[in-house]
Amino acid sequence: MKKRNFQHLLAWLVVFVFILSTFPAPTLAANEIADSIYINGNIYTMDPDQPNATAIAVKGQMIISVGDDQKVKEYMGNNTKLVDLKGKTVIPGLIEGHMHLPMLGENLLKIDAFWKPKAEIIAAVKEEAAKVKPGEWITGFGWNNVIWDDKSYPTKEELDAVAPNNPVVLERTDGHMIWVNSMALSLAGITKESKDPQGGEILRDASGNPMGCLTDTAGEPVQKIIPILSEEREKEAIVKAQSQLLSYGLTSIMDAGSTMDVINLYKELYEENKLSIRLYSLIGGAWGGTLGETEKNYIANNPPQRELYDSRLSINAVKFFADGSLGSRSAALLGDYSDRAGHKGNYKYSNDEIYAVMKDSYNQGYQIATHAIGDGAVNQVINTYEKLMKDNPRTDARLRIEHFQVATLGDIKRIAELDILPAMQPTHATSDKSMAEDRIGKDRMAGAYAWRKVIDSGSIIIGGSDAPVELVNPYHGLYAAVTRQGRDGQPAGGWYAEEAMTREEALKSFTIWAAYGQFEEGIKGSLKAGKLADFVVIDRDYMNCSAAEIKDIQALTTVLGGKVVYQKNNDSPAVIWQGIPVSFSAAPVNKGGKVYADAAAMADKLGAVAAYQDGKVTVTKENKSVNLTAFPGVDGNLVPVRELLEGFGYQVVWNDLSKSISIL
Repeated sequence: MKKRNFQHLLAWLVVFVFILSTFPAPTLAANEIADSIYINGNIYTMDPDQPNATAIAVKGQMIISVGDDQKVKEYMGNNTKLVDLKGKTVIPGLIEGHMHLPMLGENLLKIDAFWKPKAEIIAAVKEEAAKVKPGEWITGFGWNNVIWDDKSYPTKEELDAVAPNNPVVLERTDGHMIWVNSMALSLAGITKESKDPQGGEILRDASGNPMGCLTDTAGEPVQKIIPILSEEREKEAIVKAQSQLLSYGLTSIMDAGSTMDVINLYKELYEENKLSIRLYSLIGGAWGGTLGETEKNYIANNPPQRELYDSRLSINAVKFFADGSLGSRSAALLGDYSDRAGHKGNYKYSNDEIYAVMKDSYNQGYQIATHAIGDGAVNQVINTYEKLMKDNPRTDARLRIEHFQVATLGDIKRIAELDILPAMQPTHATSDKSMAEDRIGKDRMAGAYAWRKVIDSGSIIIGGSDAPVELVNPYHGLYAAVTRQGRDGQPAGGWYAEEAMTREEALKSFTIWAAYGQFEEGIKGSLKAGKLADFVVIDRDYMNCSAAEIKDIQALTTVLGGKVVYQKNNDSPAVIWQGIPVSFSAAPVNKGGKVYADAAAMADKLGAVAAYQDGKVTVTKENKSVNLTAFPGVDGNLVPVRELLEGFGYQVVWNDLSKSISIL
């Protein structure tokens, strides 16, 4: 009996070995049949074991295979959807490593003052004041005095002149200064006798009266009395922001500080199936960063949580502020500002206070992420983190410094030695280049926006935009990281170009390095079997296109958890000017293989003047004119874009995949 059983077992083993040697393993397991397979692609995986591939197989929200077409097709079943990428480039779903999701959404409901001329902002306030009732608040975001002809800070009188009967609050692009009118100051109780609070400053005129600009905590009395959005309106804003993020191929974001009220709205939106983007949400306070009692109680009574709602939401970190911003001169420096003697900026806390406010969150197991821009604040945060880790050693704490803009060379080395993670936003450097050296002088620039020194010292960099402080478009960040230039291509050769990242490093900062900063490198950040199927198909080869084109990259398809959540509409061609699609009252058209667009709008972008006569348009800028044949459009005369731009010496690149013209 035993001998017969042995013979049967031996026979089955022979058959099993034969099956294994004859058929590939994936065909054996029905649960390894893919839902969708993408083939014939140019895929940059960010996986060091297999950096390039042509195909991906997806089942559910996971990747089950990455490799060449033949290998991945082994996962093909009768109902598998096969997508031919036709050579298009694929990169991992991009991770926004530092932004403010509610603010981005709310700003879609406010006056858009982003880097606009002062006169245009004031005109927008006047227009809004004519629409709303007396006493209703007028809010906006994004002004930047550095780009104005008069670079001094604006005054309350300028707003009083156009909106005397409404409180007005316009937030500076860095989020650390507000420009208000007299009614807003009065409602907040801010007068000549008001004292500067710890961590803020009331800017004053020669007579000592508030001039209308308030930095950081000095703005809290105003911010606290602005009526908050209803929950439904706030949720609407968040969903609007999500649509914008997905359109760029961003599949994960780090929300850099929200109250528990907002985090609870995220939960509701996930439960309502209205939110799909992955959120790593930092627990934070109201404007200015101070934790409220609700947040403190939550931290005290709840452990960190990761990967809720099918790996969509993590509540694992706490946000603190150590200082303000360089543009507002509220970043805390070790020495005086080079352009303001006797002023070192504003520390949010004393050394003892910052340790005390961080200690409970750290001891509860939360990751700490602290805003620190000046070298004084950076040094204070490093010292505090070192003390926290010494007093209570934790394995793999991954403490973060958000921005890390100005640091001493010694502190750049210290963060690598202490495994402190810097989260740095590349576009901050290219936006700040017009004022940074004025603020801190040439010597301190050695440790400012110093990406090369940070990486070479052994650290990684978590990339991001700090949106809405900067535009959220991640390709602007990749471009800035590689070129050290603004979107206008200036300065030639790059600003402190020796600090640039390689293209691979820049992409890592928005993928696998950003995932590591969220303790989620095991599930996202690279395209590998066993990870989430988050990826984006883009319209040009990131690694090989000209550096000038990186900022113009367009997402064609965004896949999140295996599902297509965004598909670019190519019904009409787009004109991309300095990385941003130009807005037209009537969409451009493709006529006879040429793209035509509104002559007046194009002339305005060029800073030129258009004159019309007998079906011709003459566009003149300074001493140069270009004569073009036009034809009437739905709303205005249309001219051939390429002929116009090349006539003024611009390089023009047509991309057939996104049906877009890039102006370089």
